[in-house]
Amino acid sequence: MRAEKDPTTGNWLMQYRYTDSQGNRRKSTKRGFKTKRDAENWLREFLLTQDGSLDMRLDDFAHQIYFPDLTNRLRENTIRTKLYIYDDKIKNQLGHRRISEITTADIRKWQSNLLAQGFRLTYTRKIHCELSALFNYAVKHYDLRSNPCRAAGSIGSKQAENINFWTKMEYQRFIYAVMSKNTSYYAFQFLYYTGVRLGELLGLYPSDFDWGRETVHIRRSYQRIKGRDILTDPKTTKSIRVISLPKFLCEEMQEYIGMLYGIQPSDRIFANISKSYLHNELTRGAKEAGVKRLKIHELRHSHVSLLIDMGFSALAISERMGHETENMTLRYSHLFPTRQTEIAEKLNLLNSEDY
Repeated sequence: MRAEKDPTTGNWLMQYRYTDSQGNRRKSTKRGFKTKRDAENWLREFLLTQDGSLDMRLDDFAHQIYFPDLTNRLRENTIRTKLYIYDDKIKNQLGHRRISEITTADIRKWQSNLLAQGFRLTYTRKIHCELSALFNYAVKHYDLRSNPCRAAGSIGSKQAENINFWTKMEYQRFIYAVMSKNTSYYAFQFLYYTGVRLGELLGLYPSDFDWGRETVHIRRSYQRIKGRDILTDPKTTKSIRVISLPKFLCEEMQEYIGMLYGIQPSDRIFANISKSYLHNELTRGAKEAGVKRLKIHELRHSHVSLLIDMGFSALAISERMGHETENMTLRYSHLFPTRQTEIAEKLNLLNSEDY
């Protein structure tokens, strides 16, 4: 193994041998180093990653071991989100440090810098959890002694400070404002009255509907990634579900699909629109209707809120929404504090009837 001048470019190159993941000896060359020292330092770090040594930098561990392993286990969009969080929120402060040398004090300092940026508490917690997951991976698979994030303590909050949603009246004002565009009308009707995720809406086929039973089978999610149309399983196992449709919505969806000339059973029924289109339409409709502007996902919150107000149980709502646990549904219950007054009044009435 030696560093040499590249006669073509004048930069340095490193020729080296290593053992690949299948145990085969390989010879390779890495080019483009400005100095001999840069080439030698790169080789030293590279060999550490090949040996799985925790003397490697956190950034090398993340990009050469951790994320490549997750790539075969998680959805592409999930990996992209994790990579963005690492590169944008973790790498600059901790990426150059060797994993084995990162201490609880280092994590506390990183946490303080993160908190100072003023992110939402739920997003702050998500960032912290991503770093903690990386260290947990090193503990489990590479014998790191302990996870410094665990000792440093968590930050942020599991539950959002507030959950935005539309009341039924606000939604009616909004849908009236967008109903001049057929596709917008039918898409938002389906989102509001079923509570499906946006990717689930965009992944729907005509064959997913059972008109006789008035149901829709949610079994895939659509993503547009780097110019490619990607269809994957929904977010979780529980997200694969059959949703009963109100009769009026069933009739509206039949009407909409009937307008799509030449559509086949396995064609996407909303292939003519994108996420950005619906985001723009939501902005336009909210402005015209004079209601607060929601995010697309908050139509899902609005559906849960509607069902809670109608008196449905957490279990029934959880099954409809594809939540993994009832606790995911119960986090919305504070949206209707007046229910407590109603309960007290009914208990008072019941007590008075006993005398």
